[in-house]
Amino acid sequence: MANVFFTSDHHFGHKHIIDFESRPFSDVEQMNEVMIESWNSVVGKDDKVFHLGDFSFLNKEATRNIVARLQGYKILILGNHDRGRTRSWWLDVGFDEVSEYAVIYKDFFFLSHEPMYMNKHMPYVNVHGHIHNQKYEGNHHFNICVEHWDYKPLSFEQIRDAVVASEEG
Repeated sequence: MANVFFTSDHHFGHKHIIDFESRPFSDVEQMNEVMIESWNSVVGKDDKVFHLGDFSFLNKEATRNIVARLQGYKILILGNHDRGRTRSWWLDVGFDEVSEYAVIYKDFFFLSHEPMYMNKHMPYVNVHGHIHNQKYEGNHHFNICVEHWDYKPLSFEQIRDAVVASEEG
């Protein structure tokens, strides 16, 4: 059975993100290669990956080459840095699906790029990116930015179990 994974904010090709977020890479080429290896170390070819935005700063050909090297069926929810390119641009580079809007997954995860307002009565956990090394307190937000997770996508079960543990803790 295929697994479902979530990740965000790779910023492929974005040299300045190394300094902005204190990423442990000497240059953008090393960063890109390590992030591709990290993705493929957990995602299999039959798995599904929701990428919650800010995927690549590279041109179409370079972005297409990276997407082709990443395993899995890839769904992109556009982030603020992705929205300058059309939905069809992202499909052309190899994403299997592209959404301009947040998605609700399994009646449990509210998937978005930016953190969304979630009151305590909402039945969802907002899995989001955008804020990189920052974190929201509480059980209604889960920051999936690559900096928090050793540049690896997390599975549905990993996130669900972490949320349940934080509610019980």
